[in-house]
Amino acid sequence: MTRHGLWLSLVLGLVAFAADRVHKYIQVDLLHWPEGYFTPLTPFFDVGLVFNPGISYGLLGTLPLWGIAILVAAALCALIVWWWRATSALVRAGLAICIGGAASNALDRVIYGQVADFFHFHVGDWSFYIFNVADAAITLGVGLLLLDLLGIGGKRDANPV
Repeated sequence: MTRHGLWLSLVLGLVAFAADRVHKYIQVDLLHWPEGYFTPLTPFFDVGLVFNPGISYGLLGTLPLWGIAILVAAALCALIVWWWRATSALVRAGLAICIGGAASNALDRVIYGQVADFFHFHVGDWSFYIFNVADAAITLGVGLLLLDLLGIGGKRDANPV
């Protein structure tokens, strides 16, 4: 991994973090969007605000905040160690984007006690989970990791760390 690749991954992680923070600042703090209010932008996409006390898709929502904080801190530490040891630029980029999104959602827990979610896709009776920019960044980061797993990221070391 070149220093250029290291810095690029850091920038990508910071962009993921900053994009989510800016969006949340605008919609929650600047516009004072009321919780539970959704505005349809298309027949299948709404923008609104809900607070998620759980982790992904509301999982573990009944766990106390300190329990979720321990899980999130452990996951972030594991991702950071993986990022630091990674030799593939694609893996480092994917992990950095995941870390940026996860760190922003973790900051939500400090600020709001839960995570602010905004975007809702639906078609007929089918409804996708409500998510935010950080969740989209995490999904993008995981997509990059999957591309590397499929061999898109180039040659792999014979003995990975």
